[in-house]
Amino acid sequence: MPSYNAPTKDLQFVLHDLLNVSQSGVEGCDALERDVTSAILDEAGKLASDVLAPLNVVGDTEGCVLENGTVRTPAGFRDAYRKVREGGWMGLDCDPAFGGQGMPYVLNIAVGELFVSANMAFNMYQGLTHGAYSAIHTHGSDAQKAIYLPKMVTGEWTGTMNLTEPHCGTDLGLMRTKAEPQDDGSYKITGQKIFISAGDHDLSENIIHLVLARAPDGGEGTRGISLFIVPKFLIGDDGAPGGRNAVSCGKLERKMGIHGNATCVMNFDGATGYLIGELHKGMRAMFTMMNEARIGVGLQGYAQAEAAYQNAVAYAHDRLQGRDVTGAQNPDGPADPIIVHPDVRRNLMDQKSFVEGARALTLWGAHLIDRAHRMGDTKAEGLISLLTPVIKGFQTDKGFEMAVAAQQVFGGHGYIEETGMSQFARDARIAMIYEGANGIQALDLVGRKLAQDGGAHLMAFFDMVKAFIKENEGNGALKQDFLDPLKKASKDLQAAAMYFMQNGMKNPNSALAGSYDFMHLFGHVCLGLMWARMAKAAMLALDADTPDAAFYETKIATGRYYMSRQLPATGLHLARIESGADPVMALAADAF
Repeated sequence: MPSYNAPTKDLQFVLHDLLNVSQSGVEGCDALERDVTSAILDEAGKLASDVLAPLNVVGDTEGCVLENGTVRTPAGFRDAYRKVREGGWMGLDCDPAFGGQGMPYVLNIAVGELFVSANMAFNMYQGLTHGAYSAIHTHGSDAQKAIYLPKMVTGEWTGTMNLTEPHCGTDLGLMRTKAEPQDDGSYKITGQKIFISAGDHDLSENIIHLVLARAPDGGEGTRGISLFIVPKFLIGDDGAPGGRNAVSCGKLERKMGIHGNATCVMNFDGATGYLIGELHKGMRAMFTMMNEARIGVGLQGYAQAEAAYQNAVAYAHDRLQGRDVTGAQNPDGPADPIIVHPDVRRNLMDQKSFVEGARALTLWGAHLIDRAHRMGDTKAEGLISLLTPVIKGFQTDKGFEMAVAAQQVFGGHGYIEETGMSQFARDARIAMIYEGANGIQALDLVGRKLAQDGGAHLMAFFDMVKAFIKENEGNGALKQDFLDPLKKASKDLQAAAMYFMQNGMKNPNSALAGSYDFMHLFGHVCLGLMWARMAKAAMLALDADTPDAAFYETKIATGRYYMSRQLPATGLHLARIESGADPVMALAADAF
């Protein structure tokens, strides 16, 4: 069975050596001293390793079962959920006015990584609840907040998001679910939603569905869509769940992975719903939940890769096969451990350098969200808006790739279910698809985000990279190994953006055909920036005679690997982008 050990040391490095969160000036972050975050992450790590990780295989093999209209979760999930609730983990960064602890979002993301790596399917129940909480907290009325948020903060009630229908996924303008107004101010919701994660289960006493539907006179397309709160059980005057609402799980989907999470077909048969936010402006409210979810899904990409990597490293140390070409490293044994072989080391370094870079990028993104929400920093808000499709798309693509790479270390044993490596790859695969498939993320990045606010946020990113390089160009070791590769990669990104500007207006396909490569090019530059910053932080620690020199030396060596072996991929992506739309669109549709 696979194992998992919480990488709390590396999380601490990112929070404090890299981001210096307690000195950042962001409201609430001053409380995040090293000893505070250490205590929180250690406790979360124990819960992840001792409780959630052992249930990962259980959830995969047992799955969920639909019985008499109710979904039963795998054995052990209910007890684990109770422990998560009792620990207060679901309200870590929630509003104290509704029972939350009010901690910064960046800490919630750090804790979330541990839970996702340990058991991605299980963590989705509370992850979706947090997203629904955020939507109600931002767009709900005072009465709605008072009714729903306290129970969602404690986890007594959970939440979902209901968007997709059988005939429409990304194109929500085709939605058919109807909302008919009632005399008492409520609505009757009728329609069917599919692929609804955590749509029904036995973990909480009520489930609060957020449902997109069309109310009368809303017009065509997404402009006519509204958002509604549709509880599984109607709320009585005393605030407790009462009679069953007309919403039910009609089917559980059979899936490639995340078997421990209930992916439901949800039927709304005149269910009672309550408008949240403005009528006919439901997309605005739903995007609060979706944008948060996209950061969480980007986290899932590297968190699954982290869990797979840990097991690949352990196997590479234990598996004896062949001899080191430079001389036997295990002369008393029949063979050397496979970690001595350069190609295995290459594989593991690919994984390690990606995971640690993606961790830094995600936590930096979460810190930008804290700056935006807690300080009203519009520049931070614009920057994270630009980076969200990169974090979601690039990190889930690479996360899946790294989970497969970890499986490869096991050879044939990686293809056998008993080692558990298959599950990491299967679970990671969905992250490339849901919350907006990665092709859509790339189109959003190139088609909307680059030009947002006149391109100010992209220019701010370039200026940030240039300023970091200029500020540190006197550091010889940093310049050669980190700053020079970062400068070259950044120029590739600028050249790609310029190509879109010069050709996109004349032929939009010239931009859209290169959008996927641009998302990956941007992702590599982001990780290059993170590695340059982390290398600087590690060098400063070594200069200060840190007692843990080995950790920081390893960090620098890992960063050098990324800069020399991974970052040059920006040149390939630029070449593809500059080839334009002709190679992509050369065949007529009927020629495929």
